[in-house]
Amino acid sequence: MTSVAVEAPTAPTVRARHFVLAVLALAMGGFAIGTTEFVTMGLLPEIAEGVGVSIPTAGRVISAYALGVVVGAPVLAYFGARFPRRGLLLVLVGWLGIGNAMSAVAGSFGLLTAARFFAGLPHGAFFGVASLVAASMATPARRGRAVSMVMIGLAVANIVGVPAATYLGQHLGWRSAYWSVTGIVAVTMLLILFFVPACPGDPAATGRRELSAFLRPQVWLTLLVGAVGFGGMFAVYSYIAPTITEVGGLASSAVPWFLLAFGLGMTAGTFLGGHLADWSVFRSLLISSVATGLLLLLFFFTAPLGWPSILNLFAISVASSVLVVNLQLRLMEVAGDAQTVGAAMNHASLNIANALGAWLGGLVIAAGFGYTAPALLGAGLSALGVGVLLVSARMHVRTTAAERALAG
Repeated sequence: MTSVAVEAPTAPTVRARHFVLAVLALAMGGFAIGTTEFVTMGLLPEIAEGVGVSIPTAGRVISAYALGVVVGAPVLAYFGARFPRRGLLLVLVGWLGIGNAMSAVAGSFGLLTAARFFAGLPHGAFFGVASLVAASMATPARRGRAVSMVMIGLAVANIVGVPAATYLGQHLGWRSAYWSVTGIVAVTMLLILFFVPACPGDPAATGRRELSAFLRPQVWLTLLVGAVGFGGMFAVYSYIAPTITEVGGLASSAVPWFLLAFGLGMTAGTFLGGHLADWSVFRSLLISSVATGLLLLLFFFTAPLGWPSILNLFAISVASSVLVVNLQLRLMEVAGDAQTVGAAMNHASLNIANALGAWLGGLVIAAGFGYTAPALLGAGLSALGVGVLLVSARMHVRTTAAERALAG
């Protein structure tokens, strides 16, 4: 089950005067999105205190953002498939900036929850459209790497953006973290405007064609792998700040270092995932899912050790990031002609995982099982993801055998 990331002609369909700068502009959008998505987890205790709720209750703002991604990805991709893609990217990034400004001024838990939902709406559509633009600017030999470079912005956010914004939020108040993302968005819009070439939408796109992605069983199975299998990582990462301090016995000043380790793991995993995809997308999905589950199980035992658990978190990040890259490529492969919706839905499924992991993790913590319990829960979710992959593999074998029989 090898992968073809994107079927395309032998030359770029869109010429970029400065290819590297154009991809950098797209990656900068991923950097802004990654910062706003993950900084909430690093500042969860401060946010909880600031809006007057418990930490498990505050975890719902993570779920609200994730649900915004789930709703926004198919809807905005559906309506935006025919629009010029550079203009659509500018709208989506501007939307993100407004959502973060709303988060920064929210005066209550309810308003903050609504603002996070609004901020999440353009997330999936941006990554979907940006991946298609990056692919259109590259030759076939570089398309997988071009798409992975868009994703690398998300990873670098966890090295630079999230730790820096977390530090800022701890010292100047959690609202300052969201204001910093608003500033990043302004820079991103300028980069897209100057360096991303004009890129037409798909004039042949129709609602029926885009929705045809949801008639493909392999699309649903791939989305389920992301929603369930990746949820295990979020069950742990959503509560990483209180786990470090309450279980590991470390000061809150240690939290940005753990977030930095997670970001380094994401970067390494994104690069590794691109190389593994050239070998086999499906096998990479299977290996990374199994590895993530085992590493989450190990975290149950390493979390009380304090600083040594940072290595475990790094390894979890590497394995789960390999999974993310290959889920993106898998969806672009199995979605057929419904490229816009197919590309966007990866982040919808990953943010269902975000919402599911944060919610279930909060439940087991609130039930009194402690901050290490989400690690056991996460390992179980990863095991379910492996099961779905095996079902997908079996279905692929049967379908291929049937096609060969008909051809014969």
